Amino acid sequence: MKRLFGALSGLALTFTPAVALAEGAGGTYRGIASIYFTFITVVLIYGVYDVFGKKVMYVAAPVIAIGMYMLLPKGG
Repeated sequence: MKRLFGALSGLALTFTPAVALAEGAGGTYRGIASIYFTFITVVLIYGVYDVFGKKVMYVAAPVIAIGMYMLLPKGG
């Protein structure tokens, strides 16, 4: 019974845009872009670590992180 209630309440929230705050939602792409840029930054830093080693990664990681932050779209 708990599974049935959980599934029905999940479906009710999924198919009700007013509950999901889908109506009138506005804004910029900064939130989703920050998620994408975080993943790209992690991959780039791991690539530097894999190719050049730990010492170079310690120097390149802040440079990559600051560069990716500056590439984010403007918010608001």
